[in-house]
Amino acid sequence: MREHDIEPIRGLPGDLPAGEAILWQGTPDAQVFARSALGVRWIGGYFVALVGWALVGGTPLGALITAGFGVLAVGLAYGFALLVARSTVYTITNRRVVLRIGVALSKCINLPLVKLGGADLRNLGAGYGDIALSLDGPSMLGYAMLWPHARPFRLAKPQPMLRALPNAAEAAGILAKATAAIVPVQQRSEAAPAASATRPALGAKEAMA
Repeated sequence: MREHDIEPIRGLPGDLPAGEAILWQGTPDAQVFARSALGVRWIGGYFVALVGWALVGGTPLGALITAGFGVLAVGLAYGFALLVARSTVYTITNRRVVLRIGVALSKCINLPLVKLGGADLRNLGAGYGDIALSLDGPSMLGYAMLWPHARPFRLAKPQPMLRALPNAAEAAGILAKATAAIVPVQQRSEAAPAASATRPALGAKEAMA
C-alpha cells in the first residue's frame, strides 16, 4: 500500500471542513516539467557540445563515453520528472491552495487564499503553464522545502509554484475567481472610493447618461 492510498480525499491531508469545496485539481505533465523545471534541453545540448568537442579534439571512445553520460543524465531527469508528476497533486478550493508534493517524503502545504498577494501565469506553450503564488506577510516556507515547486531565484522570499499544468489559463482563472470571492466586503468598499477618486471628471454627455 502506498502512502497516498490512505488519503481521505486525493491530494488533501484530511476531510474538507464544512463550507469548503474543491474547485480544481491538477498534476504536472512529466515531459513539460522535465523541460521547464529541470532544463533537460539545456542538459542535452550541453552534452551534445561535449561530444562534438571530444570528436574534434579527442577520440571516438571519449565521445562515446561522453554521449553515454549525457543519455544517463537526461534519463535521470525524465525519471525524476515522472516521479514528481505521479506524487504531486495541486488543489484549489474556495478557501485555500493545497500542494501535495514530495517524491521521497510526501507533505501537504496549505496556502489560505486570504494570504495570497498575487499569482503570475507563465505560458509554456500548447496550453501548458506555471502559476507562481506570492504571499502577503511573513512565511515559514523555505525554498528547499518547496523545490522543485518554487519560483526560480526567489530565495529570500520563496514563492510556491504550480508547475507544468495542462490548461494552466483555466486553473489561473479559477484561482482568481476564488480569491476575489473571499475578499472582505470592507476591503471592497474601501477600494471603491479610491477607484472613483482617480476617475477623470465626467463630460456633460457622460454625466447625463
